[in-house]
Amino acid sequence: MTWLDSATLVPIFKIIWIDLLLSGDNAMVIALACRELPPEKRKLGILLGAGAAVGLRVVFTLGIAQLMQVPYLKIVGGLLLFWIAVKLLIEDTDEKDIDPANTLWKAVRIIVIADAVMSLDNVIAVAAAAHGSWGLIVFGLLLSIPIVIAGSSAVMWLMDRYPIVIWAGAALLGSLAGGMLVTDIVSAPYFAPWPAAVWVAEGIGAALVVAFGWWWNRRVASLEPRVKD
Repeated sequence: MTWLDSATLVPIFKIIWIDLLLSGDNAMVIALACRELPPEKRKLGILLGAGAAVGLRVVFTLGIAQLMQVPYLKIVGGLLLFWIAVKLLIEDTDEKDIDPANTLWKAVRIIVIADAVMSLDNVIAVAAAAHGSWGLIVFGLLLSIPIVIAGSSAVMWLMDRYPIVIWAGAALLGSLAGGMLVTDIVSAPYFAPWPAAVWVAEGIGAALVVAFGWWWNRRVASLEPRVKD
């Protein structure tokens, strides 16, 4: 086998595509969590978040066979991801008296929790595309580093200019959470007869997060005049 034959090139292209798709999710949550950091703390937050994402993938890769057989793992992860999506969307962005150091570690904590959930799917997908080749798995892990770092910076730049991107990011996390709930080793057999079940679950998950965020913001806006009085 050489690096130019189809048996190697096809998995490489699959892994590149998987990393571009799934590492974008990690980049989105890093950008969401770091968006309120002072400018001088943002790069450090991105680097720490990217390091956490890659580190978790390495750990998950070492135990991938066991992780895929753990019941309820994706269900718990999906519920956690729902919580993170809502928290990032409704978090008060007007707080001015927060210590920047505390804000940095708060952002890193959110990133680590979300990465622990999302990196699982990435590792499973890369391992499947690599067909057991540790060389290709390591290639996928290394490739994800620049994608996560560059993607986080790009998304944060967009968030500063277009607030709708924040809502799109929260909706994305909600869709991932919905998909995880119906693809767990325990729940998957119940939804197997319906091929569109995952898509429906992802759509419902995104809609729930956006709807709750909209309701919360409306509620906060209605209370603001009373607080001022």
